[in-house]
This record gives sequence, C-alpha cells and structure tokens, in this order.
Amino acid sequence: MRSDQANEKNQGTGRRAILGAAVFGASGAVLGLPGAAEAAEARTAGQGGRGLKSLPVPTIIGHRGTSGYRPEHTFGSYNLALDLGADVVEAGDLVPTKDGHLVCRHEPEIGGTTDVASHPEFADRKTTKMLDGVATTGWFTEDFTLAELKTLRAVERIPANRPHNTLYNGRWEIPTFEEVLKWQDEQTRKRGKQVWIYPETKHPTYFRGLGLGLEERVAKLLRKYGKDGRNSPVILQSFEPSSIQKLNQLVDNPLVVLLSSADSRPYDFVEAGDPRTVADLITPKGLREIAGYAQGIGPTLDLIIPKNADGTLAKPSTLVSDAHKVGLVLHPYTMRNENPFLPAEYRKGGAADAYGDSFGAFKTYFATGIDGVFTDNADTGLLARADFLAG
Repeated sequence: MRSDQANEKNQGTGRRAILGAAVFGASGAVLGLPGAAEAAEARTAGQGGRGLKSLPVPTIIGHRGTSGYRPEHTFGSYNLALDLGADVVEAGDLVPTKDGHLVCRHEPEIGGTTDVASHPEFADRKTTKMLDGVATTGWFTEDFTLAELKTLRAVERIPANRPHNTLYNGRWEIPTFEEVLKWQDEQTRKRGKQVWIYPETKHPTYFRGLGLGLEERVAKLLRKYGKDGRNSPVILQSFEPSSIQKLNQLVDNPLVVLLSSADSRPYDFVEAGDPRTVADLITPKGLREIAGYAQGIGPTLDLIIPKNADGTLAKPSTLVSDAHKVGLVLHPYTMRNENPFLPAEYRKGGAADAYGDSFGAFKTYFATGIDGVFTDNADTGLLARADFLAG
C-alpha cells in the first residue's frame, strides 16, 4: 500500500469497544461487565498503532447495521448498532442510481427491501435482468434517479424470520453513501469515539458494464471526506477480487476480499474466463495472492467450520491458521440469532422466528481464532465476546 494521506489527523481515538462501562441488551437494559472489560483490554493491549489492527479482537461488526432489530441499511439500523456497542457498522452495501449516486441497499433489486411495489408511478419500472448470470425480476436502483429513490421507504427483508421488524416498515428512507460518511463524522463527535464503517461494492462487474463503475465513485467520496488513508476508519470489501484490486490502486484503506461457498466462482472470474473457485482462493497459494493487495478476507462461516449433512458442525478447517500465516485477518459472516440461521445443534425448536443458542454458536466460532464476525445482533455478539474473553 502507498503512503498515508494527510487525513490521518482525522482518525481520532477510542477504537476499542468499551465493554466495562455498559453493553446494551436488545431490551435497552444496561449490563455491567467489568471482568469482561479487563479481558477485552488485555486482548487488545500491545497491538498499538491505528487502523485495522487497533480494533478489538474478535471484532463485532454490525451486519447492515443491526438488522436483527430494524430494517437493514437504514439510519435506524445503523444508529441502533452503535447504541448496542458494535465496533464497526456495515454501512453499507453500495449500488448506484441512474444518475450516478451511490446508495445503500443489499442488492440493486429493491422489491424486497423497499415499498416500491406500492408506488403505482413506478409500476412500469419492474423488469427482468441478468444479474451476474441469474435472471432477476424486480425494480433496480440503476433505473431510478436519486430523487425518485428518496420517495421510497425501507421495509423488512425477511419478515417470516423477523415479524417484529415489520413494525418499522416505512419509517426510514434509503441512505446515500455520502450521507453515511457525514453520519459517521457526526456520530464520532456525538459519541466521543471513532465510528468505523465497512462498506461493500456490490456486483461491480455488472455495474461497470452499465457504465456505472463503483470503485471510482467510492474513492472520490472517500477522498472528499478525507477517509482514503491506511488508518482511515473505513474498511472496504467486495466478493470480486478485481474490485478490491482496483480499490487498492485508488485508495489506501484496509481492504477485504469476501468469499462465498467453496465451489462458487467470483463473478469477475466468470466474466474473465478464470476457472478458479473460492476453493482455489483459500489455498495457501490463493491466500498469499490475496495478501498482495488486501489486508483481510470475509469468508462464509461454513469455510471456517464446514457442516455435516445433517446441518451440524464438522471439524474446523485450517483457513484461520492459513490466513494468519500470510498476515490476513478473518471477518466471517453472518451470525444471526434465529433458528434457521444457526448450526443444527444450536437450534431450539423449529419456529422460524425463534432464537436458538446463539451464544453457544458464537463461542464455537470464536474458539477457531477468527478476528471478528459479522452479526445481525450486535448486543448478542458483544456479550458472547465478553464471555469468551473472560472464560
């Protein structure tokens, strides 16, 4: 990576989670954890410096905010993630508008995350497109101007698992990435500690083909707000290695390559005719290659501990130690409290919206040596980390 930019003066202090003061539970109650605080301080002591390695380990990353409790990628979700104590907020998944603005949506298709279907003025925008080789029907951000998207409101994406989140349908609009960068600064000042964010470039090859390249737009905004340095509190991620390689040429931010199932191929590989799969990327050779342009990987949890045919956890893989050998951090995804998302042995009953033993699952994953984890339930993750570090 190249030399730091002058924006290092903006980095601030307080990169570690303050577990000893209070950790907010889902109900808003405050739980004192002095013993866990000492353990967390011990775990982070001696790391020194700033940047990615200054974060507590294991890092609790609020997945799309705190999407276990609020509709994802809204300021309601982002703010609650901070209230609950998340070390980093994944704000957000970046997709472009027709007029070139970056907005935060899990996917460019927004039929499942907004109320667009109830807007008759946009009925004719519904269409079917090939998105990374998959026929996808709905409404797409690239067919709307920012002004048009701002007339929509966010809704819960998986109401069958999170019926309580539907209470908040319609309350928040779609945020832009520029609004998120301003929010980050405002919240850093308000809370007296540096707020970290973890945006992702979504489907970059697809959008590059539409003339809506993501990396240049991301870099331009990061430079505008002085957040393009090696120690900047903005970690960038993508499922397409070439997107991370492009960002590596444009900014000095910490970079992370996301990794899906072992038999999958990043779509930029598909387009380029590269026959490699994720299985090739997680070999020692593949990890050394990634370490040449990125600081970390974000594997699916199944790459850390595979599952047996019955959905229970099998023996952990060697991915954690292999990645650490080449200096890469690991931030796997995604821990969720609800039964369907947990390994079979941690489920309680069969209800789709009921919580299982997520604390037990967190402990098992933490024991592999991962450096952090994406979770929809930041409060659960923080309590699980406190238990693990104190234990």
